[in-house]
Amino acid sequence: MYYSVLAQVAALPEKSTAELRQMWRDLYDRDPPPYNKTFLVKRLAYRLQELAYGGLSARAEAKLKELVEEEDRRLKGKRPVRKGDRPITGTRLIREWQGVEHCATVLDDGFEYEGRKYKSLSAIARAITSTRWNGPLFWGLRNYRSGK
Repeated sequence: MYYSVLAQVAALPEKSTAELRQMWRDLYDRDPPPYNKTFLVKRLAYRLQELAYGGLSARAEAKLKELVEEEDRRLKGKRPVRKGDRPITGTRLIREWQGVEHCATVLDDGFEYEGRKYKSLSAIARAITSTRWNGPLFWGLRNYRSGK
């Protein structure tokens, strides 16, 4: 049985598209989708093995369903929104200054740096350098020459 399935799978790429479409009708009891030959070969190879060795376990099917539902909820839920030129909430900004790496995190209502909340990137840049900086420029969010 193993060699028969293996031989059938190995022969799929050599078949014409018309033969693959007929095989699809035989194995799935419906017309094939209007996709290319490569897709048909892959799906038919899976179907041949599924019929010979069995499909996914009930546990695997349930897990897949759970993952799909979780992804649907994630996509339908609140998605991060960018406000003006401000990075998306959760973004980590990393900047090296005088050989030390600094990391700031974008929050909904400001920024976090070394466990403290700041209202602006400029305030964080000032805390790091002890001089006044344009925050987006310091963190590399704006180009010095173009101002963007």
